[in-house]
Amino acid sequence: MSDETTTAATPATGGGKAALADIEEAMKDVVDPELGINVVDLGLVYGMHVDDENVVTLDMTLTSAACPLTDVIEDQARQALTTGPGGGLANDIRINWVWLPPWGPDKITDEGRDQLRSLGFNV
Repeated sequence: MSDETTTAATPATGGGKAALADIEEAMKDVVDPELGINVVDLGLVYGMHVDDENVVTLDMTLTSAACPLTDVIEDQARQALTTGPGGGLANDIRINWVWLPPWGPDKITDEGRDQLRSLGFNV
């Protein structure tokens, strides 16, 4: 993932910008509905940016361009980043769905591989 913006963590209602590490951690609550593994460990998050209004833009992909679950993942991401103590990490989110480079199993983190193996996948 790209580290385009680095700042101190501040809740959305605090007037500051969210830290990328906090955004990444919150995105681990977003689970691919088909595989049951979070989108960070699956390698679906390609990049993150926080603008001056504390709006998070995520560059994301899916395991397949034909995946019908973009709305589910988008709703989960919005919930993970804009709600919670102090109003959440971000004021709003945008997802930029990208298809290049295409997702492949090489993008899965070691943690994601361990989770998939525990579910019976051979990765």
